[in-house]
Amino acid sequence: MPPAMRFLVSNDDGFEAPGIAALARALGPLGEVWIVAPEQEQSAKSHAFTMWEPLRVRQRGARQWSVAGTPADCVYLGIHHFLDEPPDLVISGINRGSNLGQDVHYSGTVAAALEGCMQGYSGLAFSLHRSSEDPVDHWETAEEVVQRVVNAVMYDSPVPKGAMLNVNIPNVPPENLKGLHATRLGRRFYDPGVHMRVDPRGGDYYWIGGPHAGFEATEGTDGPSIDGGFATVTPLHPDLTWHEHLDAVRSWTDG
Repeated sequence: MPPAMRFLVSNDDGFEAPGIAALARALGPLGEVWIVAPEQEQSAKSHAFTMWEPLRVRQRGARQWSVAGTPADCVYLGIHHFLDEPPDLVISGINRGSNLGQDVHYSGTVAAALEGCMQGYSGLAFSLHRSSEDPVDHWETAEEVVQRVVNAVMYDSPVPKGAMLNVNIPNVPPENLKGLHATRLGRRFYDPGVHMRVDPRGGDYYWIGGPHAGFEATEGTDGPSIDGGFATVTPLHPDLTWHEHLDAVRSWTDG
């Protein structure tokens, strides 16, 4: 047997969120769990860092801290300050809500794992695909998927350092999960929403963002697969370069 793994765990739903407790339960039998997570919810903060104000930290237990900052702050602090040894994997989630298609650009859940990649480690991000109408969150299904994916990464198919897997899990009982699909990112659509309201002093303020409206029906992408009852596993890395277009750019630049 290989030595016990060391997992650095974070999220964007906050330290008290049920998803991070489910993630810790799933990882406990597989290795040593270190939690550095935001004090409060930080959803849609993407890869923001706190640069112009102090980060307040509270120790919440053995190998557990909450941070008054973003998911990326938490992972950076975990790697460079709190862990006594480097992590084997940086794992984020389990987010209460999916991160599919272009969601990955906004997601604090994905950003936490991606920060691990940018610091030279391998990352995993887990999210539960649920709607506001769902009567129950099936964390037990998500925990089973976490264990299957982490075991695969530990023993069968390691994720290269500097890369990550983005995993989304249908909110169904374990017996209704159809399996796991390897997918690429697709396109997700939301109803556009800008809601202007007036505060008690007569000033305008706004809420932005509408509900999920559907996925583009492209074979091999994450949205249709999860609608079909499969958990999706999408490899990601921080390099956003459009490599196929480099020659076209070179044609009108100086090199």
